[in-house]
Amino acid sequence: MMAANRYRLRAAAQSGKRGARLALELLAKTNKLLGIILLFNTLFNAASATLAGLITVKLFGEEKWALGTATVAITFVILVFSEITPKVIAASYADRLTVSVSHVLTPLLRLFNPVITLVNLLVTGVLRLMRLKTVTGHEAQLSPQELRALVLEASHFIPHQHQAMLLNLLDLEHICVEDIMKPRGEIEAIDIGAPLENIRERLGTSFHRRLPVYEGDPGNVIGILHQRRLLADALAGDLNHVRLREQLAEPYFIPATTPIYAQLQFFKENRQRLGLVVDEYGEIEGLVTLEDIIEEIIGKFTTSMPTVSSELTWAEEGSEKGVLVDGSWNLRELNRALGLSFPLDGPKTLNGLILEHLQDIPESGLSVKIGGVPMEIVQTQNRRIRMVKIFQPPDLAGHPGSESG
Repeated sequence: MMAANRYRLRAAAQSGKRGARLALELLAKTNKLLGIILLFNTLFNAASATLAGLITVKLFGEEKWALGTATVAITFVILVFSEITPKVIAASYADRLTVSVSHVLTPLLRLFNPVITLVNLLVTGVLRLMRLKTVTGHEAQLSPQELRALVLEASHFIPHQHQAMLLNLLDLEHICVEDIMKPRGEIEAIDIGAPLENIRERLGTSFHRRLPVYEGDPGNVIGILHQRRLLADALAGDLNHVRLREQLAEPYFIPATTPIYAQLQFFKENRQRLGLVVDEYGEIEGLVTLEDIIEEIIGKFTTSMPTVSSELTWAEEGSEKGVLVDGSWNLRELNRALGLSFPLDGPKTLNGLILEHLQDIPESGLSVKIGGVPMEIVQTQNRRIRMVKIFQPPDLAGHPGSESG
């Protein structure tokens, strides 16, 4: 019974199976369950040995050779038919036998409860003398690592997409908003002091419903603009700076180190969908939305904004496989898409990783190797790396992303 899958038993019990419910009740009382099993096991073995001795004496007398042969024979019989064979069968069909055996063990446990209780008291006293602490069945809990291994081993029963979601949920504890935010340099925002024509053009070409609005410096965000609120004014031709300021909502700021599972709850409690990520000095580092967190759990989904395809594959080029990647790509996404192992405890983008490694802004054509991954700088512009060609390491030849694009 100890080898039975308790989660499967719990699911069966919830569906109304009485045997599974009885099995769970027995497994919750580990000491008594072991007591009743070992009581009858020991009783059977002792009775078998005694009976074998009596039969031997009756047939052959008290000859030493006869008693010795009987001892060896009964030991073999007990070992094969009472110990090894039943245990192998029980381990192979644990879930099925547990449900059936629980119907027998439950009444036996009730009948011999006084004996089992007395034996357990003696055992508890001995354990206390030895300063040992027992762990009951309900105290045995799965660690996050064990739960992750359980999800991975259940790949034959869980669809791949569902398995990926579960693994992503388990990883949320180790991810903060800084890891998934859009960097400050890529935030699409509006300068409240710009001419109305420029603002109208920005609003007309934007693919976002909510836009940060700043005054003077991009770091001086004064509010968040929901474009739907300006629809009537834009159609009527009454859009002006005063009306624009009136439609601004208070900006919502998020510390960069906030875990994303906590931020998901904060978004819900504060009825927000967008937040500006700030560092310890209050400077804006980036922007994160509710959709960013959801995508971290369920994977990327299509939006109305035209972007470079998020499906990266290794493209065959002669004897080498490589892929062109924008320097702004998030390292976590690169690791996930290409099966790489770039470090995640430092810079969050490929551009930042290379700059930190070289301690300088490289020129186009420079080759570098980081974490065993060879790369070539294809294009640099405005003090940042725009395009990088990543070559597939030899040890990743069997990665799913290695199929020729």
